[in-house]
Amino acid sequence: MSVRASPPRAWQLMLSGRRLDLLNPSPGDIEIEDIAHGLSRVARWNGQTKGVNAFSVAQHSLLVEAIFCVLNPDAPHEERRAALLHDAPEYVVGDMISPFKAVIGGDYKSVENRLLAAIHLRFGLSANLTTSLTLAIKQADGVAAYHEAVTLAGFNEHDAHGIFGAPPQGISLQAELLEPLPSEKAKLAFLDRFSTLLG
Repeated sequence: MSVRASPPRAWQLMLSGRRLDLLNPSPGDIEIEDIAHGLSRVARWNGQTKGVNAFSVAQHSLLVEAIFCVLNPDAPHEERRAALLHDAPEYVVGDMISPFKAVIGGDYKSVENRLLAAIHLRFGLSANLTTSLTLAIKQADGVAAYHEAVTLAGFNEHDAHGIFGAPPQGISLQAELLEPLPSEKAKLAFLDRFSTLLG
């Protein structure tokens, strides 16, 4: 008599006690503290950055939102919140570097998109952002990636230009936004900014 195999587990238990189903994520199972905790412990660039601490996705998110605000100074808090949360699914799935995403293909992206839609709904955003807002956040993300690459990840400017494009002229970034922080400080900074953007 054969034993029937149970389907593989597709949920993750969070420190909040929530069980987040990756195949069918519910907004009700998403907590900002779990997101901040996870993102503050996920390293950008697979950890291949300068400094004693990793440069976390939480810090990257803060950097992207700051750049988004410079490029879109009249953006309402709702749009700024979307910019801050643009990589929030990575609290569950981690930060896959772009070359690896290209290798594994579309399944990863569909999981990420379902998670992001649930996160948006949980925090008062539309499940699917407008094309113009998505492009504006993507632009800020590219500018952030360029500065991280040159400042932290050992890229020269020529290579960074070729991969991420030249950043817009006249953007002045606070140096501390590119200073890798201990995870607890990154977590608190993320939570503080999120709290501000809820107002």
